[in-house]
Amino acid sequence: MKIANLFVAGLALLSITGVASAGTLDDITARGELRVAVQTQGPPFSMIDAAGARTGSAVELAELMATEMGVKIVFLDFDWDGLIPALMSGKADLLVADMTPTLPRAMKVAFTKPFMFTGSTVFTKAGGKFGSTESCGAAGTKIAVLLGATGEKEAKKAFPEADIKSYKGGGPLLLDAVNNGQADCGVNDVSAVKGQSTAYPAGTFTIMPEMLSKEPLAFATRYDSQDLLIWMNLFLDQVALDGRLQTNLDYWVNSDDWKKDH
Repeated sequence: MKIANLFVAGLALLSITGVASAGTLDDITARGELRVAVQTQGPPFSMIDAAGARTGSAVELAELMATEMGVKIVFLDFDWDGLIPALMSGKADLLVADMTPTLPRAMKVAFTKPFMFTGSTVFTKAGGKFGSTESCGAAGTKIAVLLGATGEKEAKKAFPEADIKSYKGGGPLLLDAVNNGQADCGVNDVSAVKGQSTAYPAGTFTIMPEMLSKEPLAFATRYDSQDLLIWMNLFLDQVALDGRLQTNLDYWVNSDDWKKDH
């Protein structure tokens, strides 16, 4: 009986070891490619530039991941509200975007440690009557936000009397809405607003200095991909220590230098 019990225990141990050794990283290596969910309309984090090339801060970091893994990279395009469903369905191995790891989102996907911190801000068309964050909170003011983004939640909290208009897609839709008069003000991540507003003539928009929130930005994978999550966190540690992360952020987020090249 003791021998039989030891035999069963040994089989169980082998089974556990087998499960532990076969993970998402093994799948990526065997496949020879890293599948990454992105949104195209999200400069400076992800975009298609004037030459038709995919680029951006998050895109370059994902490409660095694939290089370190020794595999090819495959980018999969989705609207903002389609990124998490694409990851959960298994279409993508990971998600890279300017996404805040909120508690509700973390009920669905596993976030890495933050790669930077930012926050939501308010913007308006320059020269209009909405010249301050406070003025955008007047009753009936039309405020453009992205469906499912943290800016949507922040706008509803900050401007309870305003008319919140949610748009499905990328941040440029909010700028278009404000520029065309479909909305009076917009709320979005400040890095995205600054990056995307460079597509317009200088002085088109007024970006308010006040922040509605301070938020971390992180990448994500599935909870059943703990090996990949651990690897991604180690990757972020490495590129932070060797300076590659700061170089990326200084070029794409902390300046407009990327505009002349793309």
